Amino acid sequence: MAQKPAPPARAAADAKTAAKHESKGTTMEKVAGIGGLFFRAHDPKALGQWYEQHLGISLTPTSEGGSVWQQEAGPTAFSPFPETTKYFGDPNKAWMVNFRVHDMDKMVGQLRAAGIEVKDPESYADIGRFTRLHDPEGNPIELWQPA
Repeated sequence: MAQKPAPPARAAADAKTAAKHESKGTTMEKVAGIGGLFFRAHDPKALGQWYEQHLGISLTPTSEGGSVWQQEAGPTAFSPFPETTKYFGDPNKAWMVNFRVHDMDKMVGQLRAAGIEVKDPESYADIGRFTRLHDPEGNPIELWQPA
């Protein structure tokens, strides 16, 4: 049984203000976002090409002058889960990545047309629609179309 996702935090009107936190009279510097996702793979080249071909994520350039994937601004959930969670599926997988999408039906259709197994999307009021799939190495992926 899937755990109901928590609603994303509201976007702050002023990003610089949002990046600061008052604590005991001093301002704590906070990270501004995720700058990369790095993980081990049995076949990094093939897996990178899969993400590029099916999800449109540009690979990190290997030469000067190349451009990195530019994601759109938006909410990002950051949630440690208990070691015993079943939310990711395979208990041997320690992480799951969630990607925002604009059109869940179009993305699901595109993935299924490529022969990729994708669960039927589920809707959660005021949060959005979610679906699950796995990359070729069995890593769990969640797609989210925000409400």
